[in-house]
Amino acid sequence: MQDQPERDSLLKSSTRTAVAAALPPGTTQRTLAIIMGGGAGTRLFPLTKDRAKPAVPLGGKYRIVDISISNCLNSGLRSIYVLTQFNSMSLHRHIQASYKFDNFSRSFVDILAAQQTPAGSQWYQGTADAVRQNMRYFLEHPFDYYLILSGDQLYRMDFRALLHQHIRSGADITLATKPVNRDQVPEFGIMQSGVDRRITGAARRHRFKRRRGIISGVDGNLRLQSQGADRMFGE
Repeated sequence: MQDQPERDSLLKSSTRTAVAAALPPGTTQRTLAIIMGGGAGTRLFPLTKDRAKPAVPLGGKYRIVDISISNCLNSGLRSIYVLTQFNSMSLHRHIQASYKFDNFSRSFVDILAAQQTPAGSQWYQGTADAVRQNMRYFLEHPFDYYLILSGDQLYRMDFRALLHQHIRSGADITLATKPVNRDQVPEFGIMQSGVDRRITGAARRHRFKRRRGIISGVDGNLRLQSQGADRMFGE
């Protein structure tokens, strides 16, 4: 007889297979993953003295950014940009040495470093601005879906489940969220959603230091869907 861990593993494997089969053909090939290369990472200092937080070593030869890239590759996503700016040399060296595909493959893990151009001389002013400044590169290929990820988080996730939920709901934007206890609220960015998972409010972590409650800051014209990440995360 199979023990419980083995049964759980088989169940998760069959679930991933079912989710992949439910996606429209070619969905993963039409999805671009955009991984944010991180900022100063002051909370990990002195580990981030000479490198960005995603480049901090993890488990020997790996780096934190490998978690996000591994999740993409294991979800069938093989078009990946990593956006970098701060203390990026170590991160660049690791990505260039670690991710090489066949010359005949369309797969890539490429770096988009912050740069000054005739269109603008400012560095990235945040996540949204980093995406905005690189839109011309994202639009060079016929992608239908764009997956924006942090490069400095530790988790396991099948992004095909997120894509499946996004397509099925017809939302403009889908966010992966996870429930937290009330006493943990000040430590996280918080989303407020209704029973239909439509997001009605959002607050950044630091807002809770000054006031409690949810700060409404979502454009009512957008259909934002909250997908329970607890259903997609591995143990």
